[in-house]
Amino acid sequence: MTVILALIPTGFENPALTENTLYEKGEIIEVDDSGLQTISVVTIGIQKLKIKILSGEFQDNVFEAENVLNGQKNIDKIFSVGDKALTVISLDKTTKKPLSVKAQDYYRSGIEFVLVGIFVAALLAFAGFTGVKAVLSFIFTALCFWKILLPMYLQGYNPLLTGIFMTFLTASVVILLVSGVNKKGLTALCGCFCGIFFTATVSLIAGSLFKIPATVQDYSEALIYGGFRLDFSGIFISTVFISASGALMDISTDIAAAIDEIHERLPELSSKELIKSGFNIAKPVIGSMTTTLLFAYSGGFMFAFMAFMAKGMPFVCIFNSNYISAEFLHTMVGSLGLVLTAPLTAVVGGFIYGKKNVK
Repeated sequence: MTVILALIPTGFENPALTENTLYEKGEIIEVDDSGLQTISVVTIGIQKLKIKILSGEFQDNVFEAENVLNGQKNIDKIFSVGDKALTVISLDKTTKKPLSVKAQDYYRSGIEFVLVGIFVAALLAFAGFTGVKAVLSFIFTALCFWKILLPMYLQGYNPLLTGIFMTFLTASVVILLVSGVNKKGLTALCGCFCGIFFTATVSLIAGSLFKIPATVQDYSEALIYGGFRLDFSGIFISTVFISASGALMDISTDIAAAIDEIHERLPELSSKELIKSGFNIAKPVIGSMTTTLLFAYSGGFMFAFMAFMAKGMPFVCIFNSNYISAEFLHTMVGSLGLVLTAPLTAVVGGFIYGKKNVK
């Protein structure tokens, strides 16, 4: 299934972007900053470069290029000698010879692949065959998002139903692949499904009450200007429970594994006793996982908090702003989903494992 997903197109490929354009790795070998001007804290102007191409059909060729700075610190970059750059080479349609060369951004693919390799190696070294299954589930989930979820959003499918379908699909494959098609996998899957359904319901209700504009998310306006007429509010709400679904899979798998281990050691325990044990295990897990979510989400809006604090903005203004309210919604809905998923998994596990022992 993973191989099939990797091969199928998204439907939004644009051959025109690569027909007469090459994207190659290049190295900055000469820099001329005389065309740059710094005004206050921003730099504008044109940085002239010489780039040695390190890949593709023009490898080892040296081209002159320009790097235009518009005074936007979030997208501008200033290159130095020795930097690796993603180099865009525009070709003549007839002769296929370079017309212009541009250093589009820093070339980061190399270090990204290195980090992925370290992650995979560490996972395999520690978890063995389970690590292999975890890697496959990771790749499968990433492909589902890129090949199914995003295209369905762009094609105008109902974002809430699409989000629920995708979370159920990925949760089923990941949990059954990692935990196995057995009682442990069934317990984790049922608990996770209950948690996802509850989280989606809370997301829908809270999202309508918060009245947060969908354009609060980065690049949403780019889609609007690109001519897409989508249900942006629905997409935003669906991202709330999709973001929490990973943690729900995690906690349901943990509780299911714990109940499976208890049953393995003490097969005589009744459903009631197993449920009680599951609750006792779930309590500290919930406490730590909710804090984990807070850390995970807070990292995304740390600079926003700093900016508000630097201005001396009142606390009530901060938490009523669109951006912070959106992140608050993500955090709290995910935490609520965790609080319910853990005990529900314990209940399901108790009945699945201990039902034959009830007297």
